[in-house]
Amino acid sequence: METFTTYDPEGFYDELVDEKGVPRPGVQLLVDKIESLPKGNLRLRQNEAEALLLKMGITFNVYGQDEGTEKIFPFDLIPRIIANKDWQHIEAGLKQRIFALNEFLQDIYNGKKILKDKIVPENLILSSKTYRKQCEGFTPPKRIWCHVTGTDLIRGADGCFYVLEDNLRCPSGVSYVLENRQVLKRTFPYVFEKSRVRAVDEYPAKLLDMLAYLAPEGVQSPTIGVLTPGIYNSAYFEHSFLSQQMGVELVEGRDLIVADGHVHMLTTKGLKRVDVLYRRIDDDFIDPAVFRPDSLLGVKGLIEVYKAGKLALANAPGTGIADDKVVYAYVPKIIKYYTGEDPILPNVPTYICQDETDRKYVLEHLHELVVKAANESGGYGMLIGPHATESERKIFAEKISADPRNYIAQPTISLSRVPTIVGDHLEGRHVDLRPYVIFGEDIYVQPGGLTRVALKKGSLVVNSSQGGGSKDTWVLSPDQSEEN
Repeated sequence: METFTTYDPEGFYDELVDEKGVPRPGVQLLVDKIESLPKGNLRLRQNEAEALLLKMGITFNVYGQDEGTEKIFPFDLIPRIIANKDWQHIEAGLKQRIFALNEFLQDIYNGKKILKDKIVPENLILSSKTYRKQCEGFTPPKRIWCHVTGTDLIRGADGCFYVLEDNLRCPSGVSYVLENRQVLKRTFPYVFEKSRVRAVDEYPAKLLDMLAYLAPEGVQSPTIGVLTPGIYNSAYFEHSFLSQQMGVELVEGRDLIVADGHVHMLTTKGLKRVDVLYRRIDDDFIDPAVFRPDSLLGVKGLIEVYKAGKLALANAPGTGIADDKVVYAYVPKIIKYYTGEDPILPNVPTYICQDETDRKYVLEHLHELVVKAANESGGYGMLIGPHATESERKIFAEKISADPRNYIAQPTISLSRVPTIVGDHLEGRHVDLRPYVIFGEDIYVQPGGLTRVALKKGSLVVNSSQGGGSKDTWVLSPDQSEEN
């Protein structure tokens, strides 16, 4: 196999080597190991890793696929390596951002001070599909709304990290971080140990601590459950994995019932009270008495128990408003408003199609821009202008004109790349990064996160539903990453 000797960054920022092909600080050990492998051995190791993932059952469901619901999550063996200095910057930026978004959620559902001060337009919030009037006047346990966040970051051609979007509803993918790490430790054990990579495996314990922290007052040893929509959900593997790792119950709506002012689990020995639910069901489906009346996934009366303080939910209902991609454009102002600080991690420049000047610019420059729908995820509802046909751009122009509130646009960013195994050689593929943040007694950022990789040549779409895969993310310890 050709390796790094012939690898070409092609003018993009590469996470492992600089523009001259020289390994970045902390990467030399990995490069030396790969270079020393006998011909064909790296591909063999890749095949072994895929077989291991299959054996471990690391799958996700793809909606609308005829060949069966489950697929192995594509995985590439070459890790993405992040220097300690970069990670400290990311961690500080994420803590600042999550703190501010939590303050924002508390404010807009209560005093609405930020709206009265006209920092964020009131009609923008109240017209959002994810704003929940049912949450007005409510403060969740411990005043925390966004208990688990997956914030998507990208590194641009300038080498700087930018926030691409916030995911505060039911962010998924952390199970792949934990399982990818197990595979990489077996594949490159010597390099892994000598590189002094920071551990990721305390995440389930941190998640459990946070959930226990939310328990209703007076409950000493709370009963905690992971609430899943069921086996047909795309992230069901993760729901079952996390419940097993934490040693808590995995429940569906049909396993729960509201009685005597509490939520109970149906067991073979009768009803058992539930105190905390880590819910992986969207607001719409969680309680047919409050949200969608046709939902078969939720629990009737659950929100009433929650509002009465007899149940804690993570994440809190209503957090989706902070996921709205139009609200995203205002997050730098939101950070400044609640912290008095400038954002540590900048946003990608964003045009708001509801704004007349921005909309005019977007419609005239569709061939250059990426257009996103406000509340779509998984790479859906998106136009990548430079790669789109004239007719596709025309359709999006009509959509924007018909419903400008629902769209934003951003310049096409040259995402950084990581060497990836393609056939018998290495090629650069674009990546993003989703670190996971837990907000409990304090704010914990898992070192690393999910590096998603666009496996199609030239593609900028990293989502698993669009053919993307993942890589292990190595955050180096301070003394290692600052060595040359």
